[in-house]
Amino acid sequence: MNRTTLSLIAGVAALAAVTGFAAVDSPDASGAATAKAAAQLPVERTSLLCPSPSISDIAETSYTSFTPVTEGTDSSGKAQLQAADVQSDDGSADTATPSASSSKSGKSGKSKTAKAVVTPKEPGTPATGDASGGDSPALIGTADGKFAPGWTVQETTEVAAGTGRGLQGVTCSSADTEFWFPGASTSADRTDYVHLTNPDDSAAVVDIELYGKDGALKSTLGEGITVAPHSTKPVLLSTLTDGRQTDLTVHVTVRSGRVAAAVQALDDKTGGDWLSASTDPAGSLVLPGIPKDATSVRLIVFTPGDADADLTVKLASPDGKITPAGHETLHVKSGDTTAVDLGDVTRGEAGSLILTPSDSSVPVVAALRVVRGKEGKQESAFIPATAPVGTRATSADNSAKGSTLSLTAPTATATVKVTASAGSEGGKAVSKTYTIKAGTTQDVEAPVPSGVKGTYALTVETVSGGPVYGARTLSATEDGVPGFTVQTLPDDRGTVAVPQADQDLSVLQK
Repeated sequence: MNRTTLSLIAGVAALAAVTGFAAVDSPDASGAATAKAAAQLPVERTSLLCPSPSISDIAETSYTSFTPVTEGTDSSGKAQLQAADVQSDDGSADTATPSASSSKSGKSGKSKTAKAVVTPKEPGTPATGDASGGDSPALIGTADGKFAPGWTVQETTEVAAGTGRGLQGVTCSSADTEFWFPGASTSADRTDYVHLTNPDDSAAVVDIELYGKDGALKSTLGEGITVAPHSTKPVLLSTLTDGRQTDLTVHVTVRSGRVAAAVQALDDKTGGDWLSASTDPAGSLVLPGIPKDATSVRLIVFTPGDADADLTVKLASPDGKITPAGHETLHVKSGDTTAVDLGDVTRGEAGSLILTPSDSSVPVVAALRVVRGKEGKQESAFIPATAPVGTRATSADNSAKGSTLSLTAPTATATVKVTASAGSEGGKAVSKTYTIKAGTTQDVEAPVPSGVKGTYALTVETVSGGPVYGARTLSATEDGVPGFTVQTLPDDRGTVAVPQADQDLSVLQK
């Protein structure tokens, strides 16, 4: 063995000691090393933003925070929700103090330091908090370490009377740079706000575009809206345009920075709820979890591209896919918001709407406006098109009598595992496995924690097959009005793919 070879071996040994690699993959016949699959590791930090819950003085709001137990996380970490500032019309931001928590004020002119509204203690157990009245602020939440993977926060508000009365619910969301909201309105009986919340240290600049039945509505008032750092700004849609539109699609884009966005839709006659953003534009969409006793279902669709879309409309029922009478297909003109009334399409059975291309695939966004109850005692809610459950999805704030879990497998039979967590005040977690047949929707009898006290979370995991889409309905009847709210269950993105890399020793031969 010559001196050059010995030097090379010594160099390789030294490199191994520094980099810590244990082995080198042998190249395949083509000379390339065999690629390793990326490892799925728990995320280390998560941020969530909850909009201001209500403008009603008689509103009662509850917050439920939950993180499922995830293998591979650090033993340390924390999660908390704190009040965002409230931005005034002049662009300045005043620090808000939540009525749900104590706070202390400094001298005149100084900001107030708000105590965290909800502070979870351990993953696997929900933590709750409450707020009252119409001045409760938006919340900015952060979670790290063991609390970050799959962190979910539910905001649920009960309003006994007035515009938007009933049950309103929203899953607090992450900040982003683009949102689509088909289903908004500026009609005379609606009061719709877009809530923009900025979690960052610098201001965000946002544009809001409105699209009605005849295309874009002309307005410059939605351009260049500034959202101050760590603050929230509600924008009343009717102030952005002079026209009244029954069905609107709202497009929120962020020029600089990022925000969380949600639409609060309040109706004089049929209550109100939060409209969460539709999933990204796609050729095929699933809108899961239509309540079986829905008395009216309205589909709102928009295509943002230059081409018209022709869609096939199917209802996934407990017995398979069926075509809603008179609504086999839907033509959506480019740039126009298209709406169609499907009536009592579920006819007393669980259902989910499935939209697929009739011919060529054109990306669309969509949402449903669902009404329950009889005239004079009706309540409304929204179901946006959503992403599949994927690896895992969670809904917080459940009770044995007031929660309905709906699952659909539009293309292939799937097996799912549903876990009911411990209660916020006691109880033991339990799990149950279900099979959802291809093309069907099932309102499953979800497990209830043994000895449960307080509220609990439901975590859905895809075991095999699929994809599976899900939604959870909360119900609470008050004075004969069937209050309800629906939240979809997209993947919680609690893990991230981290590529496995090996050192390339060929550099030592150059």
